[in-house]
Amino acid sequence: MIKCHCYILLTNNTWRKIEQKKEKFIMDNSDVEKIEKILEERKSTHDFLIERSKTYGSFIELAKNAFSPGVLDSKTKELMAVSISVVIHCEACAVWHIGAALRAGATDQEILESMDVAIELGGGPATVSIRFALKALEYFRTKGKKQIMRQ
Repeated sequence: MIKCHCYILLTNNTWRKIEQKKEKFIMDNSDVEKIEKILEERKSTHDFLIERSKTYGSFIELAKNAFSPGVLDSKTKELMAVSISVVIHCEACAVWHIGAALRAGATDQEILESMDVAIELGGGPATVSIRFALKALEYFRTKGKKQIMRQ
């Protein structure tokens, strides 16, 4: 069960939190195809660039260092990346970091709470990005652990 937090503005200019419970977010075949295309393109682009670009290789090393455990564990860092992905409206980033957060042990609810932070920081436009991010979360949940580990 996924709890989605929504906020409504009351007439006295205060906000009230409303919880909606859903078993899953609505995702159709075009969403699945889009997510799978993002994953396939990421892999093919990575394979191409890793052999041909020093800059890309340096970026991969930077990413490894940024997401390796330190004072913050990898899961926390991936949850931060999910939130940032939503705020900057990067669907490919959201797909990657939701999968990585799940691989790092994040729960659906932890991912949703990271999206709550994105809504606070990004306002209305972030709610648009969350629509796709929720579909990506559902994609990984329907594909199961095998797909999450394959990335």
